[in-house]
Amino acid sequence: MRVLGIDPGLTRCGVGVVDVEPDRSARLVDVVVLRSSAALDTPARLVRIAEGLEAIIDEHRPHAVALERVFARSDVSTIMGTAQISGVAMLIAARRVLPVALHTPSEVKAAITGYGRADKAQVGAMVARILGLEAVPKPADAADALALAICHAWRSGGAPGAARLGADDQSADGSALTPAQRAWLAAERSAAASGAARRVKE
Repeated sequence: MRVLGIDPGLTRCGVGVVDVEPDRSARLVDVVVLRSSAALDTPARLVRIAEGLEAIIDEHRPHAVALERVFARSDVSTIMGTAQISGVAMLIAARRVLPVALHTPSEVKAAITGYGRADKAQVGAMVARILGLEAVPKPADAADALALAICHAWRSGGAPGAARLGADDQSADGSALTPAQRAWLAAERSAAASGAARRVKE
C-alpha cells in the first residue's frame, strides 16, 4: 500500500510517501517540504502548495492520502493556514478519487511510538527507525508527514488488522512486530474491547 502523508501548513507543508507491505514493514519513497513565502498573498501561496502536491501525487500515484486533523490552537493564523492547506489537499485528492483519512497528532504518536504524548524528537527517531533511515528527516514537518503516512497504513486495511494477528503478537506470515507495532496493536484491541463493552451496556 502506498500512502501520501501530508502535514499541512501554509509556510511549510510536509509531504511524505511510503510503501507499506502486508507484514507492516515500511519503505521511504519520497519526502519533501513544500514552502510558500509570507511575502505572497494567500491565494498565490495556496496555488504554490497545490502545484507541489499535484506534482507529487501525479508522480507517485498513492493509494490513499493521510492528513493531520486540524485542531484548536491559540494561534488563529496558524489554524487558518493549516485549514486552508488541508482543504486544498482534500480537493486535489478528491479530484483523483483518492481516499482521504484524517488523524489526530495523538493517534499518530501512539501508532508510531506507542505513546500518545510523545514529543517530536521521539516521533522522528521512530520514523527513521521504521524506515531504516540513517538520520531523522528534517525539518520536523517532513518526519511528521512520514509518520502520518505510516500511521494510516498501519491503522487501515493496507496491513494485517488486529483481528488477523495472532495472540503471540506476530503478523499473519509469522514475522515479529516491533515494540511500536505491538503497542499500536494493544491500543487497537483495547479500543475494540471498550467499544464492544459500551454497545453491550446500551
